[in-house]
Amino acid sequence: MSRKIPASGINLFQLIYQFLAEYEKNSGQKALNLSLGNPDTVPTSAILELQGRFAADPTFEYHTYAEDNNLNGFAERMVELHGRIRVEDYPHLRVQPIPGIKTAGALVPLACGLHLPDRSNRDSFKIVSNLPAYDVIGTWGESYLGSERIAWPLVTGDGMRLNLDRLDKALKEKGLDRVDLVYVIRPGNPAAVGSSAGEWKRLIEWCIAKDVRLVNDGAYAGLCTPEQHTSLAEVAKDYEELEWLEMFSVSKSYSDPGARLGAVVGSNDFVADLVLVKGNTESGPVPHVMAAYGEFFKDGAAAKAALDDTRILYEKRVEYVVGKFKETGLQQACETSAGFFTLWKVPKKAFGKEVGEPAHEAFNRLVIEETGIVGVHFRGPGANGEGESFIRYAVCDDVLSPEFQKRFEEGLKRMAPEY
Repeated sequence: MSRKIPASGINLFQLIYQFLAEYEKNSGQKALNLSLGNPDTVPTSAILELQGRFAADPTFEYHTYAEDNNLNGFAERMVELHGRIRVEDYPHLRVQPIPGIKTAGALVPLACGLHLPDRSNRDSFKIVSNLPAYDVIGTWGESYLGSERIAWPLVTGDGMRLNLDRLDKALKEKGLDRVDLVYVIRPGNPAAVGSSAGEWKRLIEWCIAKDVRLVNDGAYAGLCTPEQHTSLAEVAKDYEELEWLEMFSVSKSYSDPGARLGAVVGSNDFVADLVLVKGNTESGPVPHVMAAYGEFFKDGAAAKAALDDTRILYEKRVEYVVGKFKETGLQQACETSAGFFTLWKVPKKAFGKEVGEPAHEAFNRLVIEETGIVGVHFRGPGANGEGESFIRYAVCDDVLSPEFQKRFEEGLKRMAPEY
């Protein structure tokens, strides 16, 4: 027997886990893990108590398949907290619980008809997504489902924000006038910046003019203020002709990735298409967990306070880490205005050594070897296709503890990056 999928297809984050294991085995020390993009805390006691209560409740609907059920009004309140709209006020919109964004996002191309027999071949389906990115949609759309992905570059010169001129340029270079789907992550990963109402309006009007569906992965939307980020929902709700989706999750917002729970909001037809595909793929979230969150959200003030507490924790951690990296001479690729990621340009030299190639991975390996500080390396297209190398350092670890800070600061003293 032989494998059908080449080992070169390893997920980037699986590779980082290998880096971590190798360092800890060779050094005998715990790595300073700034690679992890998952919360290092757990849900509040109020949420955990509700989950326990509903798990112990023998009511049938809490233990059977959830399917498309929306228990305790979970989806509407989830969207109100994260998207800042009341879906009930907009009859042309629909909400739906989902078992996490990654699964739902992978189904979006199928919900846009990629598989339909009236297409001569799957290459005719075109997806636009940003690079650098945590590229689930690129992997699924291009590698797994056989469509064509057009990279919409995020570049340091724009502060890693959405620049519609760069999208038009990318399509022109491909000889394309339109695509089937534009899929973005805002606030971004690895570039933790949000979007403004003006940026959404320009993109929405572009999508309407070209009959393109628009999707935003809003996994980090709960970790920023309205001043830092405007949700797609806040703007898209006013465009009845737009076909769109926005997805939110409790994973980052409430430190509960194990819940596998989120919500999608969008135009009626697009959500209906997604529900049809997901019904043949999964059976909905864990029902008692959904019911618990629906109950928790009934106290809007408590739900918002829990979000704010998590956001403030990350803001304090980001402030410390960014300050120390800047002191050592690393250059930011963009400001961290939302969430828990910091993004940095890769230098040409560090620790008195040439970084080597590929620069983004070589720098990560070098820093790990010298200090035990583990990040995630990314490569972006750059403004003119010349490429840009980045290293992402998250703050999903107790970076404010004296033990962490001592080793962290000692390692940075020797980095001496040169650009």
